[in-house]
Amino acid sequence: MRALAAAEVPVFGWNRSEATVEAAHADGFDVYNDLPETLLRAAEEDALIVLGVPVYAVAELLSVIVEYAPQCALTDVVSVKEEVQALVEAAGLGDRFVGSHPMAGNEYSGWQSTDSRLFEGAPWVVMADGDPEVTERVQCMAVTVGAHIVETDPVTHDGAVACISHVPHLVASALATTGVEESIGGGDLALQLAAGSFRDGTRVAGTSPSLVRSMCEGNRRAVLPVLGHMIEELQACYRELWSEGTVADLTARGNAAHAHYKEVKRHTDEPTEPAD
Repeated sequence: MRALAAAEVPVFGWNRSEATVEAAHADGFDVYNDLPETLLRAAEEDALIVLGVPVYAVAELLSVIVEYAPQCALTDVVSVKEEVQALVEAAGLGDRFVGSHPMAGNEYSGWQSTDSRLFEGAPWVVMADGDPEVTERVQCMAVTVGAHIVETDPVTHDGAVACISHVPHLVASALATTGVEESIGGGDLALQLAAGSFRDGTRVAGTSPSLVRSMCEGNRRAVLPVLGHMIEELQACYRELWSEGTVADLTARGNAAHAHYKEVKRHTDEPTEPAD
């Protein structure tokens, strides 16, 4: 809402939290606490409805959309695409739905943590092969807030985000718990000494646990093999250090992989325009 409003796009919304609604109102935003009323307005204005809730809340919202605004164009910004697509199809809204996912965020929660510049320069994934009119509206929204479009399909998306988002959240949590474990040298002194590697490596461990659970559990099919691969990498490193006194293999491959990541980002993080 902040990003679209800053771009002078008319926008209104709903939130289940009265406190959030009041905070948004205080900042001058048009937000409702009444979902049917919000959806009736959406239907009247032919709005693009954007679902921005955890996976576990999607089905309940879809059931209300079916009742009050089934004809509206529909998208989402949920971090899992295959399950959301299935829920939309089950609700009978597939013809007006194009899933999407902006790859931007931070570890904070609540209205006070929102940022109108969050999406500038970020990839915004849009599911291919959807209704052309809805696709165009979703792409225009993304470009308007400064993102660039990446098209893919739900299965490919979920596999990708398991590697670069969902499992990294779990790794950050494991690293954070390691830092406080006194039996192996962690604890308050270790945390006092912690610098960039620990800070950066644990940043997303500050994300709401319920949101992380929603992402990882909703993408279980893709997360499990990625988590298994991560465990195998660390186990191999453990064995190498134990038997040979070195961590050369993992550090060398990790360094090369990071260099490749930076090269890929350098070539792909360029603004694109939606197709005519």
